[in-house]
Amino acid sequence: MRVWIDITAPAHVLVFRPLVEILRERGADVEITTRDFSQNVGLLRLHELEAAVIGSHGGRSRLGKIGTMATRLAELVRWARPRRFDAALAHGSHHLTMAARLLGIPSATTFDYEWATFQHQLGCRPATRVLVPEAIPPARLERYGVRPPKLRRYPGLKEEYYLADFEPDPSVPSALGLDADRVLVVVRTPSDYALYHRTPSRVFPDLLDRLGRREDVHAVVLPRTREHGDAVRRLALPSLIVPEDAIDAQSLIAFSDLVVSAGGTMNREAVALGVPVWTTFGGRLGGVDEALLREGRLGVLDDPDALELEKRQESAGRIRRDPHHLLDLLLPV
Repeated sequence: MRVWIDITAPAHVLVFRPLVEILRERGADVEITTRDFSQNVGLLRLHELEAAVIGSHGGRSRLGKIGTMATRLAELVRWARPRRFDAALAHGSHHLTMAARLLGIPSATTFDYEWATFQHQLGCRPATRVLVPEAIPPARLERYGVRPPKLRRYPGLKEEYYLADFEPDPSVPSALGLDADRVLVVVRTPSDYALYHRTPSRVFPDLLDRLGRREDVHAVVLPRTREHGDAVRRLALPSLIVPEDAIDAQSLIAFSDLVVSAGGTMNREAVALGVPVWTTFGGRLGGVDEALLREGRLGVLDDPDALELEKRQESAGRIRRDPHHLLDLLLPV
C-alpha cells in the first residue's frame, strides 16, 4: 500500500511519527509532504522523517490563506498524481483532502478542535473518513457534513497515543542551561496566525512580564513563528529563554513544574505527561478542553498573579494508549 501524509503544522509531526513507523512495519510505502511554516521542517528533521516541502503559510489574512491554498493545492496535485497513492492521511490539512478528492484517492483527516470552521468546511467534505476524540459531540460536526459512517471517534487524547512510547530525555533541560533549583515553566505563544484564534490573549503579555522578572524562575518560551521568538527576545527579560531551533519539547514539558499555553496540543501533552497546565486560549473552547476542565486536568489562567510558582513534587499518572488502534480507525481503506 502506498500512503501519502501531509504535515501542515508542527504538532502533526508528533501525531504521525508513530503511525508512519507502524505503516512501514506493515510494509506500506509512505511519502510525506509539508509546507515551509513554523517548525515543520525542523521537527521532521529532528524525528528523522523525510518530506517534500511544498508551499508555505498564507499569513494572517483570510485572503492570503485562500491564495496560498489555491497555489499549494495545484502543486500537491501535480506532485501526487504520478505517485498513484492508495490512501492519504492528514491532521486537519484541507489541502490534502481536497487534492486527494481531485485525484480519486481515499483520504482521512483527524482533528481535536471543532470550531476551526473555515478549515473544517473545506477539509471534511471531500474526506472519505473523519476521526475525532469522543469528547467532541457529534452534533457539532454535522455542519461540516460529517456523520456516520464517515465519522469515527476514539477514546482519550491523541497525545496519549503518540506519547505512548515516549520517555523523556534528561539532557534537554541542561542543554538549555536551565537551573534545576528554579521553578521551570514552559510557555507556548498564542496562535495568532490561526483563523479560529483571532482574539489576542489579554493575559499573555502580563504573564511574560511576571515570569521574566522572577529570579527563582526559568521560563522557556516556545514560539510558533520566528516573529514570535524575536518579539519575546526584544523584551530582554532575564528569566525568559527562547530556543533558537526546534527542540524536544515533550522532554522539556516532562521535566517542567508547570505549563502555560495558548494552544491546545501543548496543553494536552502536559495533561498526558501528568504536568500541571493552564490555558490562556482566547477563542471558543472545544469539547476536549471542556472535558479536561470538568475533570480538573486543565485550568484557565485569567490572572498571571494567581499562578502558583513552585516546584512540582510529583506527577499525575500517565495514560498510554495504543497508536495501532488510532491508525486502524484513521485508515480509509
